[in-house]
Amino acid sequence: MTAEADSSEFVLLEEAGHVARLTLNKPASRNALSIAMLQALSERLDALEKRGDIRVVVLQAEGPAFCAGHDLKELTAHRNDPDGGREFFDETMRACSALMQKVVALPKPVIAAVDEMATAAGCQLVASCDLAVAGPNARFCTPGVDIGLFCSTPAVALSRNLAPKHALEMLLTGFPIGAEAALRIGLVNRVSQDGARTGARALAELVAAKSPEAIRFGKKAFYAQREKPLAEAYDLASAVMVENMLAADAKEGIAAFLEKRAAEWR
Repeated sequence: MTAEADSSEFVLLEEAGHVARLTLNKPASRNALSIAMLQALSERLDALEKRGDIRVVVLQAEGPAFCAGHDLKELTAHRNDPDGGREFFDETMRACSALMQKVVALPKPVIAAVDEMATAAGCQLVASCDLAVAGPNARFCTPGVDIGLFCSTPAVALSRNLAPKHALEMLLTGFPIGAEAALRIGLVNRVSQDGARTGARALAELVAAKSPEAIRFGKKAFYAQREKPLAEAYDLASAVMVENMLAADAKEGIAAFLEKRAAEWR
């Protein structure tokens, strides 16, 4: 295992084989998504996107919380701006929305490893990841309604992962749910009794062993087809399958299957 020289004190990077682990590292602020944190995480994802040797990204956190959502102290400080904070609030929401979309658009699977609390935009971040593993003590909530601020942007990610009534219950009550409830409603894929990091590492290694080229095709197509009508979704998916069939990994993988040998991914 190697550790990259830290380009941001807020988000640390470690590598193990084809898996990169990004660690939110501002425990004093409960890893709140300040402008600096949003920028640091975005820059890390940009760098990893260009890395051909990295096939899977695990997102984890240090401290008593996975992520406490937006930095309310930072936001409140800008209420004294001449515009009452409107420009800064807009900048923050745009940066956060861009980050969530970057996670979805990254051509490598992103797995959230959550051992503690993920709140508001922190819960949004978990829902935006492709997969999620919870430790037994993990908790999730969108408590904006408790402070007069409905979690409208977290609702975008939640509504695309959960059944509407489950998403709305979280959004309307703000009540925290535990790991097993998150598993039941589909917010996480599995609960690891050995801790989220251990479970996420095992899941990441499983995914990293697959064809990275096929996964790039598949992840992009999965999100693109999901919002389309059925016929358009099949048209898109069929076109992607054709391009995938013509790609090197499919040629190698099918040949390896027919020849009863292990595939050697490009």
